Amino acid sequence: QVQLVESGGGLVQPGGSLRLSCAASGSIFSINAMGWYRQAPGKERELVAAITSGGSTNYADSVKGRFTISRDNAKNTVYLQMNSLKPEDTAVYYCNAPTVVVTTGEYDYWGQGTQVTVSS
Repeated sequence: QVQLVESGGGLVQPGGSLRLSCAASGSIFSINAMGWYRQAPGKERELVAAITSGGSTNYADSVKGRFTISRDNAKNTVYLQMNSLKPEDTAVYYCNAPTVVVTTGEYDYWGQGTQVTVSS
């Protein structure tokens, strides 16, 4: 059984920073891409940032220059450093690993979500 466990969310003032972490555990052979999505109330879930096992990244236009995604392949962990946070960044942030290879095949896994609130 594979689990993605997120941590690092919370309440922060505009202009502040937070760092999210997501650790994948279980009988994992390999993970290719990992990413972060977010969903604000009344809105659809959207991709925030993604990173391949080789380190290639892509970002939503709304977070470019403010957020940085990174990963530690040895720990099956992905991070999201969020700087210069804005109220519109408020959302539940979800970790996603769409290509997790285990003994029975390749599967898509999601974390449980962590709340990020940007407010004064």
